[in-house]
Amino acid sequence: MPHIIFVCTANICRSPVAEAVLRDRLQKRGLAEWTVSSAGTWAMMKRGASRNSVLVLAEQGLDISHHQSQLIEGRHLVAADLVVCMESGHAEALRVEFPQHAGKIFMLSEMVNCHFSVNDPYGQSLDAYQEMAQEVTELIDSGLERILELAAANAAQRA
Repeated sequence: MPHIIFVCTANICRSPVAEAVLRDRLQKRGLAEWTVSSAGTWAMMKRGASRNSVLVLAEQGLDISHHQSQLIEGRHLVAADLVVCMESGHAEALRVEFPQHAGKIFMLSEMVNCHFSVNDPYGQSLDAYQEMAQEVTELIDSGLERILELAAANAAQRA
């Protein structure tokens, strides 16, 4: 089954939100066997999701209170069929460090044929987290068909 991993900086704000939203959308489509995870480019120590990310997702009925951050490593890219980054810098760095996996590394905004970074709300107000969660949710909902298509195609090649 396909495996999708979301990547942000510390793996405590944006990528855990994206992970939970996509997992919810996949379950609603009967694709609960797909794997969704997240990691960070600078997640040097295990931390839970940011308090405000937990709060804004709770408003959507999603629970990320047990999330633990992790550093993105080569083994994650080997296992993933699609790597979805929150910022252009994340995608560029991963493509340079892991060129053999460059073809499956994208920005979330590319799922809707755009090219922009999702702002990191870390240290900002609850409103900033709500804006981030809304943007991530809209990008996933609007780009869901492309996410599914890319992940399934890469999974089929790997099989």
